[in-house]
Amino acid sequence: MVSSLHLWQFSFLFFILTVIEKVIAGYAPVFRPTPWQLAHATFYGDETASETMGGACGYGNLFSSGYGTDTAALSSVLFNNGYGCGQCFQIRCVQSQWCYKGSPVTTVTATNLCPPNWAQDSNNGGWCNPPRTHFDMSKPAFMKIAQWKAGIVPVMFRRVPCIQKGGLRFTFQGNGYWLLVYVMNVAGGGDIAQMWVKGSKTSWISMSHNWGASYQAFATLGGQALSFKITSYTSHETIIAWNVAPSNWQVGMTYSANINFH
Repeated sequence: MVSSLHLWQFSFLFFILTVIEKVIAGYAPVFRPTPWQLAHATFYGDETASETMGGACGYGNLFSSGYGTDTAALSSVLFNNGYGCGQCFQIRCVQSQWCYKGSPVTTVTATNLCPPNWAQDSNNGGWCNPPRTHFDMSKPAFMKIAQWKAGIVPVMFRRVPCIQKGGLRFTFQGNGYWLLVYVMNVAGGGDIAQMWVKGSKTSWISMSHNWGASYQAFATLGGQALSFKITSYTSHETIIAWNVAPSNWQVGMTYSANINFH
């Protein structure tokens, strides 16, 4: 009887300590898939996906940055002034003779903007005109859900967590007085809402959103090891990547952290 009571007390104490630990740690939110919605999809480029390299998000070569060919350009509604960069979507073709049997699902990452084309009707060529929800996929990605000769197909889509290997990656541009940072390989929601930089000789400096997946700070940070604090746009989780870049960091280089979003 006594041993059972002690076991219950120990179990209850362990539970309380676990709860306290999670509260102290902030109990980071985990991004969950959203409900399925209806949209349309087209493709751009050819089977090599060479035309998808670069893009409005600033990821550069999508092979070296880890995104590959499973990517899409988003209409303005989804792109959301660049805050949609890095988000991951499951897409499947529906209600079309060009859909593959069984309506297979593919997952793409948002790496580009599909700009409006006001010279064409929104239902006849101006597929990315607001307020349309549209995906202009790489051709290899499009060919996973439908026959390419369809041109355009109705699709169902939903946001899903981004599964990435390793930590966040930061590519530096700028000069001695201006640091521009592109954030890549973002897991969880895949997106960034706010960002701060801290030199080894400074306090936290708020960075402003430049465009796409880039953030900037107008500060003299040369000769200092750099750390970054990042908040997810979707989950609002905030993480700190300490000492990402050494004191001899250089523009044009990419530095990796050992932390990522859930």
